[in-house]
Amino acid sequence: MNGLRVASLIAATMTTGLVAGVYAIYANAFMPGLAKTDDKTFVSAFQAIDRAIINPVFLGLGFVGALFFTLLAALLQLREDALPWIAVAFALYLITMIITIAVNVPLNDALKAAGDPKTIDVAAVRAAFDESRWRAFNLIRVVLSILAFGLLAYALVLTGKSSA
Repeated sequence: MNGLRVASLIAATMTTGLVAGVYAIYANAFMPGLAKTDDKTFVSAFQAIDRAIINPVFLGLGFVGALFFTLLAALLQLREDALPWIAVAFALYLITMIITIAVNVPLNDALKAAGDPKTIDVAAVRAAFDESRWRAFNLIRVVLSILAFGLLAYALVLTGKSSA
């Protein structure tokens, strides 16, 4: 049981870190870079990036996996010192998922649904996308997921101390 408890916590930490990194790279590279492009480049590049990220590795292992592994780790730590840290990490990560589903994904989907950048009014589509809203909510995801990652890392420390 101890091996599964530790393995689930390691998986939770790694997958949460993976997702935090994805959100952070959007905040620090993708969106600032795309902000400097013309409307057609912005729309076509964002559409391509959003289509590419919808894949089993990111969605299954990363995005959903982080929540699953954190819940599993919490359930396996019910009588351990690490439980409060894991529980808070779970709540923070769950908030990032809610933000993603409620704000970022609908904006992404509307941009993709607008059609081929060669045949649409890309300036209107970009304006409707509302980059500032997308970026603001992504920044919240960055902060919360990094906090969740840190809490899970600390839970690993506590778990290591209790196993020693």
